[in-house]
Amino acid sequence: MTTYDDRASHGGAPDRAYGAVGEDLTAVVERVRGSVEGVIEGKPEVVRLSLTVLLAEGHLLIEDVPGVGKTMLAKALARSIDCSVRRIQFTPDLLPSDITGVSIWDQQRRDFEFKPGAIFAQIVIGDEINRASPKTQSALLESMEERQVTIDGKTYELPSPFMVVATQNPVEMEGTYPLPEAQRDRFMARVSVGYPSAEAELQMLDVHGGVSPLEDLQPVAHAHEIVKLVEAVRGVYVAEPIRRYAVDLVAATRTHPDLRLGASPRATLHLLRATKAAAALAGRDYALPDDVQALAVAVLAHRLLPTAQAQLNRRTAEQVVQEILQRTTVPAAAGQPAGFGLGRGGYGQQPPRRL
Repeated sequence: MTTYDDRASHGGAPDRAYGAVGEDLTAVVERVRGSVEGVIEGKPEVVRLSLTVLLAEGHLLIEDVPGVGKTMLAKALARSIDCSVRRIQFTPDLLPSDITGVSIWDQQRRDFEFKPGAIFAQIVIGDEINRASPKTQSALLESMEERQVTIDGKTYELPSPFMVVATQNPVEMEGTYPLPEAQRDRFMARVSVGYPSAEAELQMLDVHGGVSPLEDLQPVAHAHEIVKLVEAVRGVYVAEPIRRYAVDLVAATRTHPDLRLGASPRATLHLLRATKAAAALAGRDYALPDDVQALAVAVLAHRLLPTAQAQLNRRTAEQVVQEILQRTTVPAAAGQPAGFGLGRGGYGQQPPRRL
């Protein structure tokens, strides 16, 4: 057994990149979190997951019924950071070129001039993404995975940081198109805002009853700060047992009898990156099994397809992931029995050892 802050493979020392900005990370994240939570009342866990995806270089899918604040959450996150922001209202008549851009013939130059589309921003808000046709939805595939756009054989790099925050109504709503599996797989996590508590809704009436809270929202962080934080998160250490634990969780989805499509290797990578970001948000430069467990449902469930029998039995993908979490052995910390992992004690308390 070994502690999970073991950095033997890093030369026996903590990652310097993280240590140099650890305090700055906490300060910047707290400013952004406070700004967003001032708009989204009573949903701290949703805001935290949004920040986790941002620092993990992922994309966020916000899925819920109309009127619960999906677009407001996306706008609040975007406006809290001083960077370029573009909003795309997905409709059935939206064209792929509206997203990626188009080359137009310039009569004076006698050459084609590229007009960038809405995707050329650091934070892109896709409102009701499942109201556009699958052809238009596919215009996001290259940009979300490779952070670039190819038009007429020429490739254009997208700015950094780059994040797509998309909202959608449940697919059973009228006038929507289900997102293809390849599109869903490119979103690092899916979150549902849900209805607020009675106290939060009452406070919302008091605070937001007169004007929209977005009108007075000012940036509290710069884009270059977010880039530095992303680089610091990359240096968070994840021990081999925890990496194997993430692989075991994802592999279990591929053989589960209630699923006809399990999670992809991309899901494993996204789970690892999100785990690093969650550890950094908790003020640690090493990951714990708790970080993996807390993110498994949000990162994996939207990629899974239940079987017809599971749907008849009203078994959801979220329930399957919870079952897999209960059945998969959690790596133990130093001095703890196998299966231990829900507490903080025992992790990172001993000198580094080799795995």
